[in-house]
Order: sequence, then C-alpha cells, then structure tokens
Amino acid sequence: MRASHSSTSTRVRRYWFQVAIAILIAFAALLLVRRSASGATPDSDSVDAGRKLADAWCTVCHNIEKNTAGTSNPAPDFAAIANQPATTALSVKVFLQTSHPTMPNLVLTPAQIDDLASYIISLKRNQ
Repeated sequence: MRASHSSTSTRVRRYWFQVAIAILIAFAALLLVRRSASGATPDSDSVDAGRKLADAWCTVCHNIEKNTAGTSNPAPDFAAIANQPATTALSVKVFLQTSHPTMPNLVLTPAQIDDLASYIISLKRNQ
C-alpha cells in the first residue's frame, strides 16, 4: 500500500509542477505581448529600415509619409493607419502576416515585419 501512496504523491507533485510551468510561460508571453503593444517609441534603426522597406514596396499603393495624408493613392495612408485608435505595433504585425485580397501577398521576414510596423507606428501623432 505504501508504494501506491508514493506513486500518487509523485503524480500530484508532477501535475502541480507542470501547472506552475504553464502559468510562468503564460505570464511571460503576456508580458511580451503587452510590451510589443504598449506603444513605446520604436527603435530609430528599426524605423529607418521600415521606412526603406515602405519606400521600396508600398509606395505604389500607399502614401507612406506623414505629410502626404489625404492624397490620391488608392490604399490608406500610413499616417491614417497609424492614427486609428486600434492600431498598435502588434496589430500592424498581425496584419502584415495575414493575406488580404486587396494587397499583394508580400512574404516578409520577422525582422522586416518588425521594421515596417515600427515605421508605421512612428507616424502616430502625440507619441
């Protein structure tokens, strides 16, 4: 009977250890998501790299500068996108990783996505 109690006790400890690890991983993920969506000022190197990417790939359809909002390109201005209330770095990154029927299917690396999102967020007023 003693062996059965020891086996049960070991399983219970293992279960709670796994629960604690899962909670720690979830907490760490929450902190990372919160940090990326916090609206902190983007790194200037990332903003510059994102500006170059936008200039190379996005200007056919989008106005990418702050001072060009309201001009005649068919797609939304980057400044208008940045200044929507729901726009965060995370929302831009998710958008750039999702197919959209009105956009070309760009295949971007994670670093390029980060840079382009940093550039777009840098256009937000009242940072």
